[in-house]
Amino acid sequence: MKVAYLDCSTGISGDMTLAALMDAGVDAEAIRAAIDSLGLPGVELQVTETMKGGFRAKYVRVEHPEQHAHRHLLHITKIIDAATGLTNAQRALAMRIFEAVAAAEAKVHGSTIEKVHFHEVGAIDSIVDIVGAAVAFDLLGADEVVCSPLPTGRGRVSIDHGICPVPTPGTAELLRGIPLQDVPVEAELTTPTGAAIVKTLADRFGPLPEMTIDAIGYGAGTMDFPDRANLLRVFVGTAVTSPLRDQVDLLETNLDDVSGEVIGHTKQLLLDAGALDVYSVPIQMKKDRPGCILSVLSRPEKTEGLLELLFRETGTLGVRRQRITREKQYREACTVPTPWGEVEGKRGWRPGGISTFAPEFESCAKVAREHGLPLREVYRAALAAFDGSAATRPVGAGEPVATGHDHDHDHDHDHDHDHDHDHDHDHDHDHDHDHG
Repeated sequence: MKVAYLDCSTGISGDMTLAALMDAGVDAEAIRAAIDSLGLPGVELQVTETMKGGFRAKYVRVEHPEQHAHRHLLHITKIIDAATGLTNAQRALAMRIFEAVAAAEAKVHGSTIEKVHFHEVGAIDSIVDIVGAAVAFDLLGADEVVCSPLPTGRGRVSIDHGICPVPTPGTAELLRGIPLQDVPVEAELTTPTGAAIVKTLADRFGPLPEMTIDAIGYGAGTMDFPDRANLLRVFVGTAVTSPLRDQVDLLETNLDDVSGEVIGHTKQLLLDAGALDVYSVPIQMKKDRPGCILSVLSRPEKTEGLLELLFRETGTLGVRRQRITREKQYREACTVPTPWGEVEGKRGWRPGGISTFAPEFESCAKVAREHGLPLREVYRAALAAFDGSAATRPVGAGEPVATGHDHDHDHDHDHDHDHDHDHDHDHDHDHDHDHG
C-alpha cells in the first residue's frame, strides 16, 4: 500500500504542500498544465530551489496581477468546472477542499455555504495552491495519507476582518477533530489553505507510520525562523504493516452513578455512531459501590465524535483514551444453505489457516421465526453446512477478500483494561476547546 506522510513540524500551507509534492517527484509540468487551464489571466507558477535553515527545498510562488475580488463558492466552482486540464477526480478533490473552507467560514460568520465570501482562500494564489495540491495528490496516487499533529503557531495576524489571534476563526473551525501541537513560534504556521488540505485529505494523524521510504520531498515556507527550518516534509513509501493489523482507539470510563437503562441506551448510540464495539464489565469501586467499565473501540477518525457522545450521555467526569494495535483475520460475507433456506454469515481466516464461520444472528433468527424452529437448531445447521463445504480448506494469503457487508462486528473484547478503579473523579474535563 502506497503511503504519503505529511511531517508538519512548522505547519502547513498551500504553497508548501505543492512544493513538497513536486520535490517528492510529482510531475511539475502536469501541475502547470492543469493550472494554466483554469483560465486565470497573468498567472504563472514559479518553482525554484531554495535553502531553509541549511536544508535544500523547493519553493513555489504564484505570480499574478493585483486583484480586489472577493469570490463566492459559485465563482470558484465556475472556474474549476471550466478547466479543461483537470480530470474529474482532480476537479472533485479541489471542490471538496473549497467546500471544507466554505463550511468553516459559514459557521464562524453565521452565514451559509452559498453566501459566504472567500477572502484569503478566494485569492488567486490560494486557488492555484488548492487546485495544484488536488492535482498533485491525485498524481501521487497514495492509498493513504497520514499527517503529523499540526502546530498553529502563536500571536496575531491581520486579515480582512481585522486583527485576529492565531489560529484565525476559520482556520480553528477547520482544525476541529485534528490533533494539534504547540510550537513556540510567533507566526501563523498553519494557514487556512493548509488546514483545508489536511482536513480533506488526511486519513489519520500520528507519528511516521511503518513504511519503506521511496521518496522525500521538502517544501519551503515563505518565513524564516532563527531556530528552525521552515519546511514541510512529505515521505512517500510503501506500508510494511500487515493488512491483518490496524490501530484503533480504546475509550474507557468507570461508572457507578448511572442506571442500566442509560448504559444500554449509550451503547446503542455509540454503535450507531460508528463504534467498532461497545461493552461493559462489572467492577467494584470506591466505598464498595458496584459499577462498570464502559469500553468503546473506535477507528481513530471516529474517536472525537464518540468521545463527545460518551461525555454527553453518561455525564462522566473523565475518559481514559489510548491507541492500541489490533490483530485481525481476513473476513468476507458469505451464505450457506440449510434445509430451510440460506443463512448469512461471516467467514474468517488467517494466511495458511483453516476458515471459521460465524452465522449472523438476524439471519438465523429470521429463519427460526419463519419455520417455528429453535434458534440453536438453525445455528447448528448453518455451521454444519459450512463445515461440509470447500470453504473450510486452508487459505493462502493472496486469496481475494470480499469487503461487502463487513460491518466489523469483530467483538474482540480486548479486556486489558488496566483496572485502576479511580472513577475519574479528578475533574479531568479535557477542555479541548480547539484553541489552535
